[in-house]
Amino acid sequence: MHSKPEDYMLPCLNKKLFGIDCPGCGLQRSVVLVSKGEFKNAFYRFPPIYTSFLFIIVVFFHFTLKKKITSKLIIILAILNTVITIVAYILKMNKLFT
Repeated sequence: MHSKPEDYMLPCLNKKLFGIDCPGCGLQRSVVLVSKGEFKNAFYRFPPIYTSFLFIIVVFFHFTLKKKITSKLIIILAILNTVITIVAYILKMNKLFT
């Protein structure tokens, strides 16, 4: 009996308590889909997946390398990621309630 990554995913507390997705719903499944090479499905599950990866990589390099990446780039990526997350969530909720 083989276990799948999906067997170890954390449940969404917001979804359990209120019955609706939170802005981060789909992130875990999206990461699993990326690891399986299902890039398009990963985007559909959680649209900011690629900007999230880019943000994490930039922050990682900023703190680990001697060459510091400008904080402007980190702020721009954080804002971009936040905007994409909010827009995707609004679109998802709009589909749910219409």
